Amino acid sequence: MGEQPIFSARAHVFQIDPATKRNWLPASKHAVTVSFFYDATRNVYRIISVGGTKAIINSTITPNMTFTKTSQKFGQWADSRANTVYGLGFSTEQQLQQFAEQFKEVKEAARLAREKSQERFELANPGLSIAAPQELSEERHSPPLLTVNGPAEEKLFRSRSAEVELTVEKERVKKMLSEGSVCEINLEAELFTLQDSNAKLVVALQEANSSVEQWKKQLAEYQEETDRLREQVTLWCIAPF
Repeated sequence: MGEQPIFSARAHVFQIDPATKRNWLPASKHAVTVSFFYDATRNVYRIISVGGTKAIINSTITPNMTFTKTSQKFGQWADSRANTVYGLGFSTEQQLQQFAEQFKEVKEAARLAREKSQERFELANPGLSIAAPQELSEERHSPPLLTVNGPAEEKLFRSRSAEVELTVEKERVKKMLSEGSVCEINLEAELFTLQDSNAKLVVALQEANSSVEQWKKQLAEYQEETDRLREQVTLWCIAPF
């Protein structure tokens, strides 16, 4: 059956700067179509956007992803598989809200799909669920790592401790990445909103200037007409009877 689009929106696409992890880099020069797709064959959901001849967004939605609205017209989410943070700038607050609601629905659908997949796997492989308690019981009977004082065991303990610390650090970095340095990103999002508002103000000012020029022209015509009528009245008053 292939992938089917289930929702589309127009937005400016950004990606977090891989060097600083703080600044936004525009992935599209103009607003592009950003779509949610559902792959019935693999039972997965993706967000896809194509700019020109290349995909600027190819993000598989997972249950642990979160779409965050950082301003009235800007939102973002982190994709650990792509090792980046995507940002979307919309023209209206309503479009941002619709995208956020769709993201939430797809995220919940991805969670349910994963749970069903795990249930089918467990039913198809009942032996795995039986072997797990036995493996845990064997680990309980093994000597505690802290009670071993040999040099090899001490190195093993330190190695495992380093792995734990590395895992914690990875989670912390991942959290920072998902948050996308919120303060800096908020500034970038606000800048995008201000630029959008500034463009609208420029158009409004140009329209206002055009109206002023029209008013000046009309006023000049009225003044000429008044002077002409005044001249006629003067000539009429001094003309001999």
